[in-house]
Amino acid sequence: MTYAVLRIRGHVTQRPEIKDTLRYLRLHRTNHCVLLAQTPSVDGMLQRAKDYITWGEVDPTVAAMLLVRRARLPGGKPIDDAYVKANSKYPSINSFAKALAGGQATLGEIKGIKPVIRLHPPKGGFEATKRGYHEGGSLGYRGKDINALLSRMLGPEVA
Repeated sequence: MTYAVLRIRGHVTQRPEIKDTLRYLRLHRTNHCVLLAQTPSVDGMLQRAKDYITWGEVDPTVAAMLLVRRARLPGGKPIDDAYVKANSKYPSINSFAKALAGGQATLGEIKGIKPVIRLHPPKGGFEATKRGYHEGGSLGYRGKDINALLSRMLGPEVA
């Protein structure tokens, strides 16, 4: 299983250990997203930084939309099926996204892809950036509901 981890809050008044944890997760700015495999060490880091991030299990369709619309190569170039086929063992973005969401693959398996996905702020805004998800806010673990938030953040449809 793969988590989509999204940074919601900024860097003002952060404790040093939380700042280090967010740096290890590669979440340097707000609205940045990373896709991480579920491991005990990742779970511990997510719990430590839960007051600044939200996370949940990503679906294959949302993972494919993230890769097609917002994943980038050095130089800001988008990825496509031909690049995925040439630089990994997967024949298309959809097959890679299915393996990624299932936990059998990581973003590092595609040579040259940037590990951080930069997103737009969500359409309609965040619920509350200082309260947990189960209290009506935006922070912390949200399970499968992360997919609705990510689709609101993907921005306008690319023609």
